[in-house]
Amino acid sequence: MAGVALVAAAALTLSACATDAGTDGAASGVDAAAATSLEDFGSFEALEEAAKAEGQLNVIALPRDWANYGEILDLFAERYPEITINEASPDASSAEEIQAAENLRGQDTAPDVFDLGLAVALESTDYFAPYFVERWDDIPAELKHPDGLFWADYGGYMAVGYDPDAVPAPTSLEDLLGEEYRGKVAINGDPTQAGAAFAAVGMATVQNGGQLDDFQAGIDFFEELNAVGNFIKIDPTPATVASGETPVVFDWDYLNSGYAADLDGQRNWEVVVFDGTGYAGYYNQAINKDAPNPAAARLWQEFLYSPEVQNLWLKGGARPALEQAMVEAGEIDEALYAALPEAPADTVVPSAEQSAAAATLLGERWATAVQ
Repeated sequence: MAGVALVAAAALTLSACATDAGTDGAASGVDAAAATSLEDFGSFEALEEAAKAEGQLNVIALPRDWANYGEILDLFAERYPEITINEASPDASSAEEIQAAENLRGQDTAPDVFDLGLAVALESTDYFAPYFVERWDDIPAELKHPDGLFWADYGGYMAVGYDPDAVPAPTSLEDLLGEEYRGKVAINGDPTQAGAAFAAVGMATVQNGGQLDDFQAGIDFFEELNAVGNFIKIDPTPATVASGETPVVFDWDYLNSGYAADLDGQRNWEVVVFDGTGYAGYYNQAINKDAPNPAAARLWQEFLYSPEVQNLWLKGGARPALEQAMVEAGEIDEALYAALPEAPADTVVPSAEQSAAAATLLGERWATAVQ
């Protein structure tokens, strides 16, 4: 099956310690901020009532064109009209999500929930409240923190999107060093802060003869790409793709496919996962331990891990964390599942230790390499 390799390859050794939950947010006799599972509320209906009583949900860094988040947010708003969703900084990086939690701590505008790349999640466990969603057992063990501090939501493969009217079809990293790509190759953010950009360097590492234990080969590739004048420091969006500013983009396969869908009829956009070793990764959900709306934060998580919403991520071209369990239970949308690109035969996913080491190396060497 298209996504089985992605889950099977994920070997995340998550060993950070659990944190103590806060004590704010009591509702209907339940301390929502201390709740670690649905059982603490007594029932799903009780959780819903507590969240409705709060009346707000603060999300951050959820672009509506990212993995179909727009439809997911709209469904939550339709189902719970009593809860106002406050969408902050949709284009923020994972690191900026954590910074927002730090800066806004104690304020009613602080984020309730996070959606984070693994490297930032591993570094930020002190900000998270432990929680185990009802479908916890259906999340593969390698895709969740053992103490419930964060857990995978959706994933995909690092790919290259390109405008076939502007550049020849690339088939390898080496192609992107050619004259035809001068001033045309972008990545999605800064790899010291953004998960997608981090993964771009990871993919370049394994495609450039390196190993996940050492991202230097990926840094070397982008240093060379920059030296020949092909690397551009523009964060790609549908607008930059439409305008022709970023005709070649390293990004997750589901985001590149999203560009193609968004720009249908305006600009041609093709997506390729290079032959050889595929680089896969998941984003992760977590609850802010200082969430101003702790019941709504937990309701949001239960909502996300329903089969209906997992299929909405699938509709956005991403592979949901509950994929295997949903296939076995007959809950997966078969048409959407069949439409996923074929998974590379050889797939790698960095472990927690590898991600941490890569983050340190990038912090030391990235800026100098592409200055």
